[in-house]
Amino acid sequence: MKISVLLEQRRLGWNELDKMCSSLEGIRFPFQRNGSLVARFSSLYRAACTDLSMAEQYQLPPATVEYLHRLVGRAHGLLYRSSRSSIERWVYYCTVITPQSIFRDVCVKVAFIVFFGLFTLSALLAWSEGTFPGYAERILGSEQIEQMENSFNRPLAGNFDQYVAMSGYYIQHNTSIGLQCFALGPLILPSLCALGYNGVVLGASFGYMTRSDVEQGDVFFQFVTAHGVFELTAIALSAAAGLRLGLGIFSTSGLLRMESFRLNAERALPIVLASIAMFFMAAFTEGFVSPSPLPYFAKASVAIFSSGLLMYYFVVLGYPTPPIQLALKHHEDNPWREIGGVHAAR
Repeated sequence: MKISVLLEQRRLGWNELDKMCSSLEGIRFPFQRNGSLVARFSSLYRAACTDLSMAEQYQLPPATVEYLHRLVGRAHGLLYRSSRSSIERWVYYCTVITPQSIFRDVCVKVAFIVFFGLFTLSALLAWSEGTFPGYAERILGSEQIEQMENSFNRPLAGNFDQYVAMSGYYIQHNTSIGLQCFALGPLILPSLCALGYNGVVLGASFGYMTRSDVEQGDVFFQFVTAHGVFELTAIALSAAAGLRLGLGIFSTSGLLRMESFRLNAERALPIVLASIAMFFMAAFTEGFVSPSPLPYFAKASVAIFSSGLLMYYFVVLGYPTPPIQLALKHHEDNPWREIGGVHAAR
């Protein structure tokens, strides 16, 4: 028997599971003290998982695969989160769904490769003045180089009022870069160009200030070391979120264009939230820690701690685990849905 015919015969089970999901959504504890209901629901859920696996393996029409993804995601959400409170769902979303969805997102990987690849390459070219003479001057321009040298010509010092004002300024400045990369994301190519441009310029700045003949380099790294990890990561994440939206417009996988865009916008939500958090942490660090007269050891310790924190969050917590793979397909544990009063699409 053909797989397509077999799956069509299983459609009655899909419809039953779909109706059960519709009737149980909105009930806080749908399976409490109802053993027969949870047994039937679990049986239909396992069968749908098997059907989804076969549909993907034998490359059935995208609409069928997408329907099964949604159905399995809805059922998974009801079956495994039915006893969670709102706070528990938020904690689960922030500590499981967000890092794992970011870790597996191809747009995040592309954005990080483009940004940090060009950043590193540009920094090396700008630092190797003997091998690539005049590179930093061509990228940054003499006026920007002179401005950088004047900005870091004196030791860092300041008072609390200055730090508060600077923190507000850096929030505005950093988020404007992220918003630019994010806003251009639906066009894909302009977003990659903007991301690459920022990577090249920032890399050239770092490389130039690293040169032994630039006296202001010590003060420069006194300033950028503490907050650089958060700031650079936030820029790459902003572009990745925009690219995810663009992918939903240009690659629909057989869905209607608006439906594909809506689905990818939901997938971009964890990336956006992580980017916002990174920008705020970078801004406050840049406003209060970076310009302070603390010794460089203390600022380097902040940078090391920040790097370890991000590695733990995005890699250790982000490494996908089998029990929630299907939920990650459509983020069925998204607490924003309940806030908006909208359930998973049927």
